[in-house]
Amino acid sequence: MTAPGRVHTGHAHSASDGHGHAHPAMGHGTNGIRRILDSVFGHSHDAADKVDHALESSERGIWAVKVSLVGLGLTALLQVVVVAISGSVALLADTIHNFSDALTAVPLWIAFALGRRAASRRYTYGYGRAEDIAGVFIVGMIALSAAIAGWESVRRLVDPQPIQHIGWVIAASLVGFAGNEAVAMFRIRTGKEIGSAALVADGYHARTDGFTSLAVLFGALGVLAGYPIADPLVGLGITAAILFVLRDAARDIWHRLMDAISPEIVDRLEAAAHLYGVREVRNLRVRWLGHKLEAELQIVVRGDLPTRSSHGIAEAVRHALLHAEPKLVAVAVHVDPADDEGQDGHAQTAHHAVKERTGSRNTGGTTSEH
Repeated sequence: MTAPGRVHTGHAHSASDGHGHAHPAMGHGTNGIRRILDSVFGHSHDAADKVDHALESSERGIWAVKVSLVGLGLTALLQVVVVAISGSVALLADTIHNFSDALTAVPLWIAFALGRRAASRRYTYGYGRAEDIAGVFIVGMIALSAAIAGWESVRRLVDPQPIQHIGWVIAASLVGFAGNEAVAMFRIRTGKEIGSAALVADGYHARTDGFTSLAVLFGALGVLAGYPIADPLVGLGITAAILFVLRDAARDIWHRLMDAISPEIVDRLEAAAHLYGVREVRNLRVRWLGHKLEAELQIVVRGDLPTRSSHGIAEAVRHALLHAEPKLVAVAVHVDPADDEGQDGHAQTAHHAVKERTGSRNTGGTTSEH
């Protein structure tokens, strides 16, 4: 901690704190500040609660992965049997994609398990980024399935093979659609609830698989109508569909790896930080670590406030942000004194200031994380 009016909120409240402790007097002219702090700290919403919620989210992610792995595995195995009987290349392309989709559950499972591990001296931010790395593997599997499906389709165009047991192919395509759509709905809903971009992307991947299974149905109907070339052509159509999924999945995972965030989240947190006693909010930064959010910001308060008062305002801001965004688990608040007397509170480190792309100066000092 530095001089009064510049405080780093660097401690974490445990469940025993409950945010129900009373703050000592904060000096003259701070009754309004005390009232706002009392109203904010009137009930428990502490760091331990957030940690428990994050662990629960990881458990739900693992559960979703297990269920979808079983569902897609059974669907793909059934399609393998029909492929062996019928020789349909369109169904083969769809089956390959379904297997790759099922296999993407494995790195997600590992990532969710790693994400529950506590931070260490080496991995000071924890292991949440493992989930985003698993997303990279998912993108790779989608790309591989597109390459294999495309190759098989072209090979069948060059060397056509007869398709037998069309009825079985039609039945398998319907099963593929039903299985993939059920898994897609489950993954997307769970992924959105816990904030996992990798799980949501995998859900949309499964949904596209379901629609490509319907495309296999159309290819089989084309063969029945006397157009055997329809089967490899549909296989090429499936390849194109996979490439569209690849584009969207790669974009979403890129955003996570590059710490991109929805501007709506930034706006909501910035609005929540403007509490009584906060003159200005600066340099709010938010990022995802797996399915959890972390934030840091600077607030400007009166320069003549005692340290305890500045710290109390920072805690009120931190608490308000935790309420404003349920997936937020860590907030670092840096308090700056207002330059009422024309003094630059950051003159000592001004020569270290870095010009950002927007042209604004990062006036913040060192922050400490909750």
